[in-house]
Amino acid sequence: MTTLATAAPLWLRLGAHHRPGAGTWFAVWAPSARAVTVFGEFDDWRAADHPMVVDADGVWTTTVPAAEPGMSYKFRIVGADGVVRDKADPLARVAQVPPETASVIAPRSQFAWTDQDWLSDRAFSAPEAEPMSIYEVHLGSWRHGLGYREAAVHLAEYVVELGFTHVQLMPITEHPYGGSWGYQVGSYFACSRRWGTADDLRFLVDHLHAHGVGVILDWVPAHFPKDPFALGEFDGTPLYEHSDPLRREQPDWGTYAFDLGRREVADFLIASAVYWCTEFHLDGLRVDAVASMLYLDYSREPGRWRPNARGTNENDEAVEFLRRLNDTVHAASPGAMMIAEESTAWPGVTAKTGAGGLGFDFKWNLGWMHDLLSLVGAPPSERARFQDRVAFSLTHATAERYVLPISHDEVVHGKGTLLSRIPDGCDRAAHVRLTLAFQWAHPGKKLLFMGQEFGQEREWADDRSLDWHRRDDGIALAAGDLARLHARLPALHQADGDPRGFEWLDGNDTRNTVIGFLRRSDEYARTGGLLVACVFNFSDRDLYDYRLGFPVAGPWREILNTAAREYGGHGVGNLGRIVVVDEPSHGRPFSATITLPAASAVFFTPAAPTLVE
Repeated sequence: MTTLATAAPLWLRLGAHHRPGAGTWFAVWAPSARAVTVFGEFDDWRAADHPMVVDADGVWTTTVPAAEPGMSYKFRIVGADGVVRDKADPLARVAQVPPETASVIAPRSQFAWTDQDWLSDRAFSAPEAEPMSIYEVHLGSWRHGLGYREAAVHLAEYVVELGFTHVQLMPITEHPYGGSWGYQVGSYFACSRRWGTADDLRFLVDHLHAHGVGVILDWVPAHFPKDPFALGEFDGTPLYEHSDPLRREQPDWGTYAFDLGRREVADFLIASAVYWCTEFHLDGLRVDAVASMLYLDYSREPGRWRPNARGTNENDEAVEFLRRLNDTVHAASPGAMMIAEESTAWPGVTAKTGAGGLGFDFKWNLGWMHDLLSLVGAPPSERARFQDRVAFSLTHATAERYVLPISHDEVVHGKGTLLSRIPDGCDRAAHVRLTLAFQWAHPGKKLLFMGQEFGQEREWADDRSLDWHRRDDGIALAAGDLARLHARLPALHQADGDPRGFEWLDGNDTRNTVIGFLRRSDEYARTGGLLVACVFNFSDRDLYDYRLGFPVAGPWREILNTAAREYGGHGVGNLGRIVVVDEPSHGRPFSATITLPAASAVFFTPAAPTLVE
């Protein structure tokens, strides 16, 4: 199988390609196969009429004059082990609707893109300094029964209303089992037919772009399922999966692990990433389960893994693959973001590859997520013991360029939703608003799973819609105001990765369970800019006359109070303003007495921008 260095991309060199007047040309990589035949609707599935020939690279080809777009097909492969297997096409750009598993000859796209200005602007963007609020969506259950085109219209309207900047789609690459939520991929180049065609998906992306919303795809290169029609033992040998029995499987998921050290397999995956970003104009990929690729001993018991040549547990082949993946996508799709779901302390995940990093643009901060949810999920009397963990995430917020996720993983498997995990006896809606406010104030980009923005109470299930009829309008209004405020105020997003963009007000008040900090824009040191003071009361009692040090004297405006009545709160607050006076506190020359409503957040800004030495 030739590499990505050749002129034509892999999805144009392998797979099924219809040539008007000449039929369809088929090509499949199966280097150890004894024989390969393509069969399908064009020969009544006889598997005898169209044997293929093999070249020196192990690519089998033939042309079938009667094969037309829309016809289903498979490859019958006599493996090196003598076993006959019927396989779907790894490079198919269309697959049958599950539970059927054949590939389909793709028609030529008829879609006319309208997002040229969006792509041009994106190429010169600086995502690390721009606001990013990501709405994570499982397309089949956001509003059950919508296809790509219908979902596009409703999603665009809803996301713009909320103030989110991006939609992240849980995997829509074709997958045989819907209950895997797309994380056990059957076809790496075909979108799921459950919701429409490839052109319907293009419409979704184009429509969201027209409304100023970016689109990120959850992409799964770490493992693949063992379904007999798919990639496993493709030519009677471990072809896509690793040949080493100790590295062949991912024990957590009962799946195969890709052989990332095999050039052809790495090319296959990198071509898939480039395909989605270029052919569908996606604005980025969230790369699933990166840690499972990086560590040879990931989820493996002692004696069930083999160290590298240095005697350590780093997977050097995965490191090289990820660096090449990120560099290739960045070159092929300017401005597209690569986001790692990486759950360990691996150094330099978001450092440039030339500096020894992995080359991702952002990394999910899973530690932040677990620590914050542990705090708000504990009874108020026990929260002080979690406060230092939350403070740690703020102190180390610039170690990488982070996305702060409250994702689908946190609202399934008995964990409850953001609302239902709040302890009994607490004002649950107030705590959800508080949690969202902390997320949007904390340095880093934001990701929120669908339904949590309006207080969904039932755990998410992939086979039913969200409980829209139970929507808490106060939580939804607060979520929208937070997203809009985050986008409007440079201090809340511009210096996410710069230590100078954050400063403590107080992180040590465990008696009251109060956390306060400042956010600054990256121009602040030069121009004065706009400061935002963010103060959070994680206790269940209102705190009056709470003295806190401030960096600037004079009037400050209360620009957000999650206890406001319009959000469904109890209305305790500061009447829209406070006055910072010449009274030292918290090591500062100025301070103010403020009111902190129970289980709420308040944000303040100076009444006018002020230059501070």
